[in-house]
Amino acid sequence: MALGARMGVNPRLLYQSIINSSGSSWMFVNRVPHMLDADYTPLSAVNIFVKDLGIVLAQGRNCRVHLHLAATAHQQFLSAASGGFAFEDDAAVVKIYEKLAGISVACEEKDSQIITPAAFTSHEPSNIKIISKQELLGTLPPQWPEDPVDQIRSSEDSKQARVLVVLDDDPTGTQTVHGITVLTEWTVESIKEEFLKQPSCFFILTNSRALSSDKASVLVRSIASNVKAAATLAERSFTIVLRGDSTLRGHFPEELDAVASVIGETDAWIICPFFPQGGRYTIHDVHYVADEDKLVPAGETEFAKDAVFGYKASNLKQWVEEKTKGRFNSKDIASISIDTLRNGGPETVCKELCRLPKGSVCIVNAASEKDISVFSAGMIQAELKGRRFLCRTAATFVSARIGLKYKAPLTPTNLGVPTCKNGGLIVVGSYVPKTTKQVEALRAQFPNSIHWLELSVPNIASGSIISRESEINHISRAADALLAAGIDTVIMTSRTLVTGKDDSDNLEINSKVSSALVEIVKRIQVYPRYLLAKGGITSSDLATKAMKASKAEVLGQALPGVPIWRLGAESRHPGMPYIVFPGNVGSSSAIAEIVASWSCKSLQIAKNILLEAANGHYAVGAFNVYNLEGISSVISAAKDEGSPAILQIHPTALRHGKGALVAACISAAKTANVPIAVHLDHGTDEQEILDAIDMGFDSIMIDCSHLPFKENLERTKRITIAAHSRNVFVEAELGRLSGTEDGLTVEEYEEKLTDPIQADEFLRETKVDALAVCIGNVHGIYPKDGPKLKFDLLQKLGEITSKHNSFLVLHGASGLSPDVIKECIKHGVRKFNVNTEVRSAYVTTLREPKKDLLDIMSCAQDAMKTVIAEKLKVFGSSGKFLNQAHV
Repeated sequence: MALGARMGVNPRLLYQSIINSSGSSWMFVNRVPHMLDADYTPLSAVNIFVKDLGIVLAQGRNCRVHLHLAATAHQQFLSAASGGFAFEDDAAVVKIYEKLAGISVACEEKDSQIITPAAFTSHEPSNIKIISKQELLGTLPPQWPEDPVDQIRSSEDSKQARVLVVLDDDPTGTQTVHGITVLTEWTVESIKEEFLKQPSCFFILTNSRALSSDKASVLVRSIASNVKAAATLAERSFTIVLRGDSTLRGHFPEELDAVASVIGETDAWIICPFFPQGGRYTIHDVHYVADEDKLVPAGETEFAKDAVFGYKASNLKQWVEEKTKGRFNSKDIASISIDTLRNGGPETVCKELCRLPKGSVCIVNAASEKDISVFSAGMIQAELKGRRFLCRTAATFVSARIGLKYKAPLTPTNLGVPTCKNGGLIVVGSYVPKTTKQVEALRAQFPNSIHWLELSVPNIASGSIISRESEINHISRAADALLAAGIDTVIMTSRTLVTGKDDSDNLEINSKVSSALVEIVKRIQVYPRYLLAKGGITSSDLATKAMKASKAEVLGQALPGVPIWRLGAESRHPGMPYIVFPGNVGSSSAIAEIVASWSCKSLQIAKNILLEAANGHYAVGAFNVYNLEGISSVISAAKDEGSPAILQIHPTALRHGKGALVAACISAAKTANVPIAVHLDHGTDEQEILDAIDMGFDSIMIDCSHLPFKENLERTKRITIAAHSRNVFVEAELGRLSGTEDGLTVEEYEEKLTDPIQADEFLRETKVDALAVCIGNVHGIYPKDGPKLKFDLLQKLGEITSKHNSFLVLHGASGLSPDVIKECIKHGVRKFNVNTEVRSAYVTTLREPKKDLLDIMSCAQDAMKTVIAEKLKVFGSSGKFLNQAHV
């Protein structure tokens, strides 16, 4: 760009030429507009590239690979940083050339005809009216001061309360609820059964978005008829909500007309597309889509250009007129304003709804979840006065209407899912740009630990029957083998978008691809640890057709806006966690975050074990193992006691048992039915610790306690960064324990208690996950007069570790009395290391004569198991996972 400017070429024309050539790139298309507009607001700063390319070059040196282009680019960004542009947008690298050549790449003449290839576009065209989200929200009045949720709940308990029946055009509508049933079949009998349970709400999954308007109308009319019949038999009144993907897309008004033809004319249609999890706000009757800190009118986004469900209007009154082809005039459409919600409250909402002429359409404005709760409370009051409404809404309305409060995202531990068993299955069918970015981020974060299987869309959409069958068979067989081996597996459609001649053609292609994904998952015989389906149509088809689920329970969310279902008893895999991931929800890293938290090789294994211990006010035992008998003893005791546990290997044991010992521990942890982590104990050699990370340890201990404080801090910090980049949990030690462990002795005069002031600095700087402390505890056997632990010091250290979201660890638990252990747990200790007592039990059995080697091994295992089981009871972890242990 600088060279072109120097030669006198119009920079915008040069940009247009390059982006439409084969030499273009995503970075060029994305960053050059910043140069052309001279806008260097730091979306990604120059310094970030200096750091990242530095990491790349360092790795290149380690691997002895020459990276010529990376080195050149690094020099460019270094020059920009040293030139004073370090904290400007990384596009400011061009300023170095502008200075050298005395030119400017910025170009004030904007050519509105410049066309950017869709594959590279990441921002909306320049004519879109982008509004600052913060500024617009700042113009609104303060929110209604009272919380209407209790009022909604008390109204729901009334015998006159209407059951909310949500007809969902894909499964993603459950993304804001929990404890709710989803029906994927809609017989009168199954719907009646739900009504008789007297729920506040239930969902019926229609998947109508995958159908043409005519077919969707027929389907919805049939379901509405069954709902009406079932409600009559159960003697319950109801309100129907048509929950739509993105709300403004989908079959409107066809589906509402279909329902109205069955239940009769209602007082009003309620249109409420507010959905903050998807960045959707309605203010002054205009519907906006959030793009980071900006708001874009919905009619000017890519969603509005959908080939099948497109629209032009952002003002919802005009949108209704557009979609109904003038049947409703925008001037005649009512709306509930944010002023009404925030200044008048539910009473005023009720009055306005009751004043609406029969057959009205009413838009609901909202900029916060409380706005929707206020509207819901007013709507319920109007319903109790006899008014009837038919709703077209986003997911947020449903949870607000039934008075559900926020529930924190769920983890495998919350759900009692075995941490390691078979692999997890991720199926990606969605084509929206956000999904593609999320898939790229997932691949970048897990380049080696996840296996990728790509379904060729051209082969499926237009190939022969033989090529289609071959593709399906190959992927299903590969997935079976990978999942059985415990490997998380992604099955995704190829990212090149294949389109047909018209809308009907496009729906046909979608149907072929969806049916291929269904057939692949149907043929997979292995029970996945979990199933994540990305995309609305994909998740619907997999649940109903591949998993044969006719009913599911919404447990909660994996992330905000991403529901988790538990499949019903009639399904192929009863009880399996099914993660329904909408196409347009979540940050770029959202899929990666979920996969990381559900991964066998995850920071979450060790962290969740200790987090559960902290929440349950108990501690977890970490037991040193040296051979198969030791490993089996820990696993068997943990299973019988229904307790989590940690298998830990000391470096001396690792040097002896090598990779075979580690592999045995990982395999045992993976197949256990209780949470088990594999931990490297007392790693003192940096290279040994890094090798342990590569070998697959869940957590490692960095023991630099023999070094001066500052040196301990710096080395621990450096290794922690490397460990956390690989999702490995880190424990460190501050202070120095006396005693002997695995042949290594620390004399009593070398003992050093942990300093609270140093501990505070150490945790703040290193970001370690757990801290082993010295409060008078020792490795090995305590003196005859018993341990002399300083509980006042332990209390201070517990407060400090808690402040830094770290866990307190106590080594030398062998020989501590139950009362002492309870006192330690009271002050925050969450992990106890046990070695001497278990080793002694093992060695003692070797002194007793036995007939056979197998007898010796069996007796040794029983002896160790007895000691371990007793420790688990004393630590308070026994029974915490008892139901899970007997699955």
